[in-house]
Amino acid sequence: VQLQASGGGLVQAGGSLRLSCVASGGTFSDYNMGWLRQAPGKEREFVAAISWSGFTTNYADSVKGRFTISRDNAKNTVYLQMSSLKPEDTAVYYCAANDRSPGDYYYDYWGQGTQVTVSS
Repeated sequence: VQLQASGGGLVQAGGSLRLSCVASGGTFSDYNMGWLRQAPGKEREFVAAISWSGFTTNYADSVKGRFTISRDNAKNTVYLQMSSLKPEDTAVYYCAANDRSPGDYYYDYWGQGTQVTVSS
């Protein structure tokens, strides 16, 4: 499966952005999806995940209550709605996919990343 992320940009602290990731080349509903991010000089970290059905979601503590992951299997798209953004949310955001069990956050397929910059 190929993944194409979009929606990043520059936003002020407290603002919102919605990231999208469109999948192609596979049966989207077969895949659990995730969003991860990597800030300059830091390791990549988990942000959020959603199961293939959309019934199960999980979030990093740092984004709980501010970010929402969702998916539309009819549109082969996963979203990350980000609100109350903070400067520390600045990173390249990647969407990723796997066809493992829903609780497995090791991803086999990756999109190209989209830059999110939050100014203070």
